[in-house]
Amino acid sequence: MSIFMNRNTKHVALKISVSAVSRTTLLGVLARPLWAYGNEVTLPDNRYPLPERGDIIGQDYQVIASKEDTLIDIARVHKVGYEEIRAANPDVSLWVPGEGTAVTIPRQHILPHVDRTGIVINVAELRLYYYPDVSEGEAPWVETYPIGIGRDGYDTPLGITETTIRLENPAWYPPRSMREEAAARGEPAPAVVPPGPGNPLGEHAILLDTPGYLIHGTNQPDGIGMRASRGCIRMYPEDIGSIFDNVPRGTQVNIIDQPIKVGANEQGDAFVQVFNTVDEERANIDTLKAMLLSQLLVEENDLAALDNQRLNDLFERPDDQIRTLSSFYQSQNESDEGPADMDIYQMISQVSHADC
Repeated sequence: MSIFMNRNTKHVALKISVSAVSRTTLLGVLARPLWAYGNEVTLPDNRYPLPERGDIIGQDYQVIASKEDTLIDIARVHKVGYEEIRAANPDVSLWVPGEGTAVTIPRQHILPHVDRTGIVINVAELRLYYYPDVSEGEAPWVETYPIGIGRDGYDTPLGITETTIRLENPAWYPPRSMREEAAARGEPAPAVVPPGPGNPLGEHAILLDTPGYLIHGTNQPDGIGMRASRGCIRMYPEDIGSIFDNVPRGTQVNIIDQPIKVGANEQGDAFVQVFNTVDEERANIDTLKAMLLSQLLVEENDLAALDNQRLNDLFERPDDQIRTLSSFYQSQNESDEGPADMDIYQMISQVSHADC
């Protein structure tokens, strides 16, 4: 459990079984209040007001699992993906969390350090951010959703593109490479898969200006939060259903790879997050320090106070968790030399001279 989460995690009690929710139509169920905080705060949805100062949205909280729940069930109901729920609960069984087990829901995010416009997809964290246009006088907000992306060999392409056509109940045309692979296995694939439960695009698809790539639903929601597609961006069916009508043609889509994120809360406290996809040959401690400086989160003379060993540990064992930058500073005892460094004879000698 991260240092940051311990300070800011709320506790939520489930009123009904999560697995019971997953066996029903989620769009209908999620419209009803299923949970309550001890202080009666409403469970957060996917929409957050943009902070006037800083880069932090949302808050982690905990729910109590029932006997029937799996972490995958809980993740879907609470709008997080597979990798996110696993990273936040490394000691909890994926399939049998156990009745009464506290499960952390990682719903706090550092906004990616790019222009806050249109759709931003950070493949490193398997998450989509949508910054819709707002009317004059309307407070800006961001919506964020877990996604699935391309697996090894089918990387989701990075760069700026835009949305084009929106399709409801789309047909799916398996690419030639997939049909050839299936034929080689003796399992010929159809040239077209009509709309329906067997269609991997689900009920909604938003085409991108990059040929062959889409943002779409899925008929395998357990794969959200994984690298399992052939390059397209998958969303939970209820999530793409909620943005489908609100993303106009020509919306910018910025697909980025930021395995390190830094940011500040509204009070000015700095935070850091390193994802397990980080490649130390391309991003390391020096990269992190440069980001802290460029985003004006520290002064240059503050960098010397950072404990490089702790930062090395973070990069050697990245865990996707948001951590306070202050937890990586050397303590006063570690940086100062004083009586703690004397042996017993020196200390006795000093006391004797003082008594003379």
